Amino acid sequence: MTRRLLPGAVLSALVILAALVSFVWTPGDVASVEVAQRLQPPSAAHWLGTDQLGRDILSMLMVGARTSIAVALLAVGIGIGAGVPLGLAAAALHGSWLDEVIMRGNDLIFAFPALVIAILITAIAGPGAVNAIVAIGIFNVPVFARLSRGAALSLWSRDFVLAARLAGKGKPRISAEHILPNLANLLIVQGTIQFSLGILAEAGLSYVGLGAQPPVPSWGRMLAEAQTLVAIAPHVALMPGLAIVLTVLGLNLLGDGLRDALDPRLRDLRT
Repeated sequence: MTRRLLPGAVLSALVILAALVSFVWTPGDVASVEVAQRLQPPSAAHWLGTDQLGRDILSMLMVGARTSIAVALLAVGIGIGAGVPLGLAAAALHGSWLDEVIMRGNDLIFAFPALVIAILITAIAGPGAVNAIVAIGIFNVPVFARLSRGAALSLWSRDFVLAARLAGKGKPRISAEHILPNLANLLIVQGTIQFSLGILAEAGLSYVGLGAQPPVPSWGRMLAEAQTLVAIAPHVALMPGLAIVLTVLGLNLLGDGLRDALDPRLRDLRT
């Protein structure tokens, strides 16, 4: 186990555990407004303090973790579900018009960041978590398409693929039975990295009001609501900020550790 894998796995597991526990228990009710308890510092009653509406910040973070994980996970699912088949098709038909169309389409999507896509979708359908998922997912498609195409191209000249072609297997079957399994490790690592970027993107979209809408807690919206309170109650902004930083850091370390663990050559180069 690499030095990066263990701390990344621990941080990621803690966030996922907090999200799962929030389904059955939270220290306070995130829907309960208690103005008399507003802006309380961390204490035995409220471990991380309360926000401007008197809500328990730890409870808000736990439930907000569910939102971040769900949005990022579904967005990565969209990226893998659409991007990998496109990348495999482009590699199988390398040099054809379909390959060119797929790659130029990827370039077009890359020209518009997830925030711009979210603004466009919001202008049409309105803000919400679903639209954030679609926006981030669309941005993930070319990432996985390019990754799959590049890795698959290096495999099409391998002996086991040539043997499959001599056995009479078609390109779609070879892609599914021989190419895709050899890309699994690469996709797992990239999926972990995109998952961390998805959490960061969800927080950014919620911060500008394009993500999950009230009363659903969101780390990005907690930051936005606390930005005017930093001088009088810094913990209100500090806690969601730390949650985002530690979650993204943990997932990045996990992805980096998985890359080293699944590819010994990279581990040897870094040591």
